Amino acid sequence: MRICLVCSLVRPEEKMLLEAFHKRGVEVDVVDDRKVVFDLTDLSPWRQYDVCFERTVSQSRALYIQRIMKLAGVRTVNTHEVIENCGDKFITTQLLMQHGVPTTRVMMAFTPASALEAIERLGYPCVLKPVIGSWGRGVVRVNDRDAAEAVVTLRDELGGYAQHIYYIQEHVRKPGRDIRSFVVGDRTIAAIYRTSEHWITNTHLGGKASNCPVTPELDAISVAAAKAVGGGIVAVDIFEDPERGLLVNEVNHTMEFRNSVPATGVDIPGAMADYVIAVARGEIG
Repeated sequence: MRICLVCSLVRPEEKMLLEAFHKRGVEVDVVDDRKVVFDLTDLSPWRQYDVCFERTVSQSRALYIQRIMKLAGVRTVNTHEVIENCGDKFITTQLLMQHGVPTTRVMMAFTPASALEAIERLGYPCVLKPVIGSWGRGVVRVNDRDAAEAVVTLRDELGGYAQHIYYIQEHVRKPGRDIRSFVVGDRTIAAIYRTSEHWITNTHLGGKASNCPVTPELDAISVAAAKAVGGGIVAVDIFEDPERGLLVNEVNHTMEFRNSVPATGVDIPGAMADYVIAVARGEIG
């Protein structure tokens, strides 16, 4: 069995994954997405691999690499469909709604005037997000009309087409934390609370990780969200609404877990490696 692990950097997560594969006696070739070149007229060199495991930090690179691997006939984790479904917040929201997964209220608009109208209809505070992005970049909370006008004007003047797609989300009154659950295949293997005094709770922005019990309710909504976007290995970000209960916020296709292993005591990279090996053997997918 041969596995190709494509990444941008060998971060702590990739080191943990490589160790997990090594313990299982599986050969892994690490491919740097910054240096790789694909000859689309001859993809035969890539057919030596049983599976391509994507761990790149660039969504666009991940998407195209996994499309190329599919063209070469190589199995992939995650698939390019999952990357696309998770990478665009509108598509994620669309799929969650179509599959009946509880999620937040979202409004869309495409001009500054209609965006301001949508914000007023949704009410303050609300949250504006870029449809494509991660790590909380470009996410802003709008507390009043002055702030709304400033953000919308800036977005309009930035010029890129993505800036002119206004994804406007309700502000959920979460209890100073949110939940990130880790789904591998059809199972929620672990979950953490991400707690912060700031309204954005991402751990790389200072949020503190602690163990969150995987209740039947949390497992059900996490697995449902994962299936909605196409399955595989994903992290699901969930809000605790005081009235409506659990609401899925986002689904992440290349999850980070360095802070979650010590917090939960769960061998997350081991579970991921086992899943990738099962895909390579044709037991899944």
